[in-house]
Amino acid sequence: MFALSFMRYAFFASTFIAVVAGTVGVFVVARNLSFLTHTLSEIGFAGAAFAVFMGWSPLAGMLLYTMASSVMVGQMSTEESRREAVISATSALFIGLGILFLSLSSQTASSATSILFGSVVGISQAEVYQLIGLSVVVLVGIFLLYRRLKFSSFDRTGARVNGVGERVVAVIFLLLVALSVSVAAQIVGSLLIFILLTLPAASAKYFTTGTAKMIGLAILFALTGTWTGLYLGYLTNWPVSFFIAVIEVGIYLAALANRHRQAD
Repeated sequence: MFALSFMRYAFFASTFIAVVAGTVGVFVVARNLSFLTHTLSEIGFAGAAFAVFMGWSPLAGMLLYTMASSVMVGQMSTEESRREAVISATSALFIGLGILFLSLSSQTASSATSILFGSVVGISQAEVYQLIGLSVVVLVGIFLLYRRLKFSSFDRTGARVNGVGERVVAVIFLLLVALSVSVAAQIVGSLLIFILLTLPAASAKYFTTGTAKMIGLAILFALTGTWTGLYLGYLTNWPVSFFIAVIEVGIYLAALANRHRQAD
């Protein structure tokens, strides 16, 4: 299997994607931003479709749209109900825009399939380098903001007491989420991004309460899903994203069962 260059690239890319998704996902779940992650994936779809229409790289369009949207969301009121209402109102618009751009594009249907469902086995060496660069930016950003993110995500009262600028942290973190969405889309597509960015972290929180331990477990669960999904996809020629989704859901259900068993 590893004699094939595209499989080596796929495993290498999926490793970085899983590490980013597991790390960022812990804070996404803690800050109740799972719905926003799903919406950003739809916005990313519109951005990628726009890029295809313009003849650009889909990743460039996805980055442009998701990062601009993240800044806008970060400037909104921190009142969750108002923010979610605005996000819901824009979600359908961006899906419609994505469909419009694809219909106007001269590209084939394979472009839409790649954007929606990912195409990690078709990733090139240059794209792997791009993913590594974006992944490093996200991980360095999380490292630099770790203490502030930990406070504002798990102890908002303590964050205010310690003078942590919640609005600034929120905007920067949302930019990192936008980068993560664009990175993760390369393997699972825009439709299933939220699986990698939420389920591994949601599963991890049922096994431990420490932030660092949760990140470690979330990365492990994300790696398990991506690596196993790639292997099964190679064996069966079925979509890799299908296997990743099934595996991550299975891990989450096992985590829930473990939580209920401990509660009894």
